[in-house]
Amino acid sequence: MGTEATLQAAVERLNGVRREIAKIIVGQEDVVDGVLICLLAGGHVLLEGVPGLGKTTLLRTLARTLQLKYSRIQFTPDLMPADIVGSMIIDTESGGGKSLRFQPGPIFANLVLADEINRATPKTQSALLEAMQERTVTSGTTTHHLELPFLVMATQNPIEMEGTYPLPEAQLDRFLMKILVTYPSREELGRIVERTIQREEQVPVPVMDREAIAEVRSVCREVLVAPHVQEYAIQLVMATQPEQSEAHELSKKYVRYGSSPRGAQALVECGRVLALMRGRFHLAIEDITHVAPAVLRHRIILNFDAHADGQTPETILHAVIKGVTAHSSVA
Repeated sequence: MGTEATLQAAVERLNGVRREIAKIIVGQEDVVDGVLICLLAGGHVLLEGVPGLGKTTLLRTLARTLQLKYSRIQFTPDLMPADIVGSMIIDTESGGGKSLRFQPGPIFANLVLADEINRATPKTQSALLEAMQERTVTSGTTTHHLELPFLVMATQNPIEMEGTYPLPEAQLDRFLMKILVTYPSREELGRIVERTIQREEQVPVPVMDREAIAEVRSVCREVLVAPHVQEYAIQLVMATQPEQSEAHELSKKYVRYGSSPRGAQALVECGRVLALMRGRFHLAIEDITHVAPAVLRHRIILNFDAHADGQTPETILHAVIKGVTAHSSVA
């Protein structure tokens, strides 16, 4: 169990990162917190939203604030796997001899922005997702390890569906969270315009580095998980699986496939980071409830009846979370 001083130091560091990001990004607190949670939990994040909502700017600002190497990959239909992971090139030596050398691709960075991932072909998508899962890149017989921390933030554009290759459900499951980026409010839009016409541009200052991130990660692992909270996370996942006796009524009617065990793991891992960000060394049910939509919305597959009746993952998860919470409070 960590000390109170360790807890406060970690919380203050994370608050410092939020303050620096807020110099550039107006609002979007849930999106910023979600990306930070994924970074500290060692997972990857998928952002879905229309263009111009600050997704690219967020990751670039985060890299500057955390002093991490950043790279951006613009996904297009003609992008090849070698354009992401790297390829072997021929080196000509001074004596006239030639040798093969591996030229690392843009995946060799700490923060990687995979912009409009659904525009690339499945072959190229799988090259990125393999690196995400294994944290390694294999070229020939040599395996290259990616430097930690390693976070992929992929973006999807919900409009312009022509010429896109939607990610298969099994590959979506590898993302720790799927966060929906919404339009700013009227007040936030006013602040964005005000910043645009200012003479001096705000510049975020570095507040953490790789060593500090590793320290905060170790503190996150000390957050305690009580048996009843762990049971709540398990019950939440079971309630999305239509073939289970514990399944929610809407899941039985509208869900084709429920969340995998990765969903339960992600609920606990993300919840622990959120608990630390809120200044606690123990995981609460409220933490799991808060992260559940982002963790589970891409892990449930709806059937035809759901689409016909206008149901979405959001409406079903809202009902499932409400039902499980009511059941656990009674128990």
